[in-house]
Amino acid sequence: MADRKQFDNIRQPNPELTRLLDEARRKPVSEEELQEQRISFAFGNAPFNSEGITKDSVRLASKRISILC
Repeated sequence: MADRKQFDNIRQPNPELTRLLDEARRKPVSEEELQEQRISFAFGNAPFNSEGITKDSVRLASKRISILC
């Protein structure tokens, strides 16, 4: 099979970046951080032209709405 030229110039990963990624993998996520990630996700997926949707309005809605399991 012919060698793939697209893989000839792959560089080694930055050791500092690799260390930081490994450190981040081991760090536990708090409930507050997880909640803030959910709020950011919901805000980021809101319709682009929605003037009434702010990060604070999403935060407020997240406190009123709960998912039943």
